Amino acid sequence: MNDSDILARFVFEQAGIRGNLVHLDASWRAVQQIHPYPGPVAERLGEALAAVALLAATIKFNGSLILQVQGSGPIRTLVAQSTHACTLRGLARWEGEIPAGGDLAAQFGSGHLVLTIDQGRGQPYQGVVPLLGIGFSESLAHYFAHSEQIPTRFWLAATAERAAGLLLQRLPEGGASDEDWQRLGLLSATLTPAELIKLPTETLLHRLFHEERIRLFEPEPVAFRCSCSRTRIAEMLRLLDADEVRAVLAEQGAVEIICEFCNRQYRFDPVDIHQLLAGMPHHEPPAIHQ
Repeated sequence: MNDSDILARFVFEQAGIRGNLVHLDASWRAVQQIHPYPGPVAERLGEALAAVALLAATIKFNGSLILQVQGSGPIRTLVAQSTHACTLRGLARWEGEIPAGGDLAAQFGSGHLVLTIDQGRGQPYQGVVPLLGIGFSESLAHYFAHSEQIPTRFWLAATAERAAGLLLQRLPEGGASDEDWQRLGLLSATLTPAELIKLPTETLLHRLFHEERIRLFEPEPVAFRCSCSRTRIAEMLRLLDADEVRAVLAEQGAVEIICEFCNRQYRFDPVDIHQLLAGMPHHEPPAIHQ
């Protein structure tokens, strides 16, 4: 099995527990090539991208799943996004020195983790949890335990070359016993970050669960892909204050927008702006993930 940029789903036969395992390689390196992140920032962003890939495989939706963290500490903003088609993008903003190996409070300060499911119609579904513990695993487990009432555990790791993650989830009517859930959790807790990064899927599952009956499904490809387009950028400009857009146009002769996720540049000349703003109402600016 080629383990490069894949998500593998598996279930424990007769246990009512499922799992996902993801390895991000070229997709993760593509994100890093757009912005040069310091090591601690890159590690958190890689973990977040692995997390959204795992989460997207557990939820039925048609659109985007977004993990967003905004804090008062050195890492100001982090956004990781996965579509239902397993395409990923992400970015982070930071200021000053980032503590290496620090917990979330040291790196993000006070803040919250926000999960959003945006299906492009109606009001997006959004859940908010506090930042807890050393990594995102604890905050995400807290979210599922308290917001979804679905026991779920995460193991996440990232290096410059690969980001990886493992998820176990107790299925709501799957018949899993407390003993099953505790046993599989204890086995998974023996996994080291180095093993999560380096071991191929089948080897890793055998290493953890060689005495369990597992059904492993065909892997799904994961890729970096930005969802920006000229049409979407134009829609964003329509939501901005028209007077501010005209002021930029008067000063610069055109309005140029660079997508922070992929660095692609979009240019709108005076004719473009006139067509966009003609008769359009004023609105508040959109959030970063839109």
